[in-house]
Amino acid sequence: MKKTLTLLTITAGLLIGTTGIAEAQKSRVRYADEQMELMNYQHALDVYKEAYAKKPNYETARKTALAQDKIRDYQASYDWWKTTVGYEEATGEDYRELLRAGILTDNFEEAVSIIQAKGLTADSLGIEKRDIPESARKLKLENVEELNSSESDFSMVEDGQGNKYFVSDRGGSYPDKMPGIRIDGRNKLFSQEKSDYTDRGYFTVYRQDGEGNISAMVSDVPKTKSFSDPSYSVKEKVLFYTVTRDPGKVKPRKDTVVVQVEIYYSKVNAEGKLEGAKAFPLNDSLRYSVMHPYVDEEAGRLYFSSDMPGGLGGYDLYYSEYSVSGDSLLFGSAVPLGPGVNTSANETHPFRKGNKFYFSSTGHEGFGGMDVFEADYTEATISNTRNMGYPINSLADDFAYREDKDKTVYLSSNRKGGKGLDDIYMAKEMYKQFLARVLDCNGNVITESYLATFRDKTQGIMVPTARNGKGELTAQLEPESDFGITISKPGYFPLTDETISTKGFAGDTVKREYQLVPIPYQLPVHVDLVYYDLDKFAIRKDAMPALDKLAELMEKYSFLDLLVASHTDSRASDEYNIRLSNNRAKAVTEYLGAKGISSDRIRLEWFGESQLVNDCGNGKPCSEDSHQLNRRSELVLEAFPDPTKSYEIPQELKDMDFCQPEDLFEKIQEEIAEIPTIYFDFDKSMLRSVSKQELEQVGAMLRRLPNLMLYIEGHTDQRGSDEYNEKLSERRADVVKQYLINRGIEENRLEYQWFGETRPVHDCNSVTCTPAMHQLNRRTELRVGKSSFGYTGRQKKVDTM
Repeated sequence: MKKTLTLLTITAGLLIGTTGIAEAQKSRVRYADEQMELMNYQHALDVYKEAYAKKPNYETARKTALAQDKIRDYQASYDWWKTTVGYEEATGEDYRELLRAGILTDNFEEAVSIIQAKGLTADSLGIEKRDIPESARKLKLENVEELNSSESDFSMVEDGQGNKYFVSDRGGSYPDKMPGIRIDGRNKLFSQEKSDYTDRGYFTVYRQDGEGNISAMVSDVPKTKSFSDPSYSVKEKVLFYTVTRDPGKVKPRKDTVVVQVEIYYSKVNAEGKLEGAKAFPLNDSLRYSVMHPYVDEEAGRLYFSSDMPGGLGGYDLYYSEYSVSGDSLLFGSAVPLGPGVNTSANETHPFRKGNKFYFSSTGHEGFGGMDVFEADYTEATISNTRNMGYPINSLADDFAYREDKDKTVYLSSNRKGGKGLDDIYMAKEMYKQFLARVLDCNGNVITESYLATFRDKTQGIMVPTARNGKGELTAQLEPESDFGITISKPGYFPLTDETISTKGFAGDTVKREYQLVPIPYQLPVHVDLVYYDLDKFAIRKDAMPALDKLAELMEKYSFLDLLVASHTDSRASDEYNIRLSNNRAKAVTEYLGAKGISSDRIRLEWFGESQLVNDCGNGKPCSEDSHQLNRRSELVLEAFPDPTKSYEIPQELKDMDFCQPEDLFEKIQEEIAEIPTIYFDFDKSMLRSVSKQELEQVGAMLRRLPNLMLYIEGHTDQRGSDEYNEKLSERRADVVKQYLINRGIEENRLEYQWFGETRPVHDCNSVTCTPAMHQLNRRTELRVGKSSFGYTGRQKKVDTM
């Protein structure tokens, strides 16, 4: 039963004679018709049934079916419509009612077969069965048996203190021959114990306290008969509700007086009793009803349903803004919610949570008698109304939707399988929520487009994803399932998480934080040089160890490819040197091919004599050692070489922080361990020829890796004084620095320090050292990194005195 109003209807015309004489003078059917007009539906139904039992006919069968509709007994209604269409007088409207009742009772197919037997079709009658769509939310609906009875129970709300309020007419049934609210000069004005609308007890608000005890509340509005529709204001500790009041004595008139439903509000004291009742100022009990209050404390509005003049038809939804003034509330005028919500039929039971507005309606496209609808809410508008689907809605009446802080849904319905006529249901969110922040390397949430593929591995289905207002990734997860997600974006490493699970998960939200890292395309991770003889392109023996090491790394790491940039000295013509540098690059490809490295992993460049490393240009006199430095192939090992390809983070590098791509360089360098150490002759700081080749390699590396620093440490052996050796170690560090600056390396990337004889490889003060041992002490060590290592040796910017 979805209409919670109770109307007191008073016929003021004087009846002739006694009740028995009046009833004897009227036929049972006409008497029942009058009761229908007076909305004494249950009593009218009983009389129709008695009349039909004595004299079955089409007219009485149809009126019985209509009366069953009024009290929302849909199965009985369907049975009576079947009886009605069995008569020859049955009309198309009767068949439409049969189909409608068939939908409400899940007997549509049987109803279709009945009308087909009459040569009609459902389409010709304009009635079709629509499947109830699944709700966008995964809910499990359960009957709240502790609150429900064998009668009507509905509209459950909480007060934030563990108390629940709901409506019930669990007082039992009181059938009688005549309704008590009719006046004939001797009968009572109204029934003291029942509603003549249903022949059951009046609706009353019940309260269940935190310990589970249920007790009937007493309205403090004088002469209250029906008491329903609770809505609690936590801040004001006020309960809003609707009442139907006994109007007292009515002066006999020839017309009918209908007492309408009104809204009141009262304080709830510490004992849970109501006191200080105040009327809603928009009440007008002799003109229209106001009912189903919902107090929206956040917005300062009281929403309600009313059939006041000026609406779209039936019961429409309105709100009145309110403010607090002492112990009273000040209300504004009634504001209709507009055609996005209201229809020519009935809209009732408003409720808002966050940016969603909920209500029940018989006017919007539904699937049963009354359905629950959801709309988008802003302070200015309520729009985009949509049916909430199954299981919120059913083939019967569904209304009084509420949702508490932990997302538990409460709903009232007279659907099949209930405990009573109307029952209160609770729906727990079966879905677990998923919330993920997808961050960039700076810790900012990535809001631009990326693709998230979410899989329910247990169910074998895909999981839809969305973004919330903060750009975070959201999804709804089935309980007791395992999941996997892959997030991808062009130019970034895709990331996969196979650890997501709701099995045994007690919380509401599974939270994750992911970092999308850009792929460092063509990242140099190692640079080496190989040299050639004059006018030759054959691989020399001294180049083979470097190439063998490259082949080993490329075989180990599939994400590494090789760039070979080949050069010549300036002797011979430009055309000849272009061909020669090309042949030198090809020779590297052939050598590595013999080691099992495919040529498609080697990118070749050749420059002839166009990129000399020194001033040995055409016609300039240079030593053979200087020309040798130009006869070279620069070998650049590049990670993730193809900018058009999407790479995954290599399994062997899963723990690496790719937001710091230089870490990969350091990883490869650890395996190669070939940052050279520069050695010097005794008491000298001049670079040897082999040292220049080694520094060319370092310079090439630094040019390819502009984010790296080079740290230079000068040392001496232990012969000579401390003061002399300190200055000598400084000169040895400085000569390396100056050589690299001359090769185009920025000075601010070169940090040099000197230690004299304080850090020997061999302590020749403790043992007798050989010349080779002294040689190892005469050195300049080179290291690369992203920041200072915190050395304590002397630096150029530090006073050495």
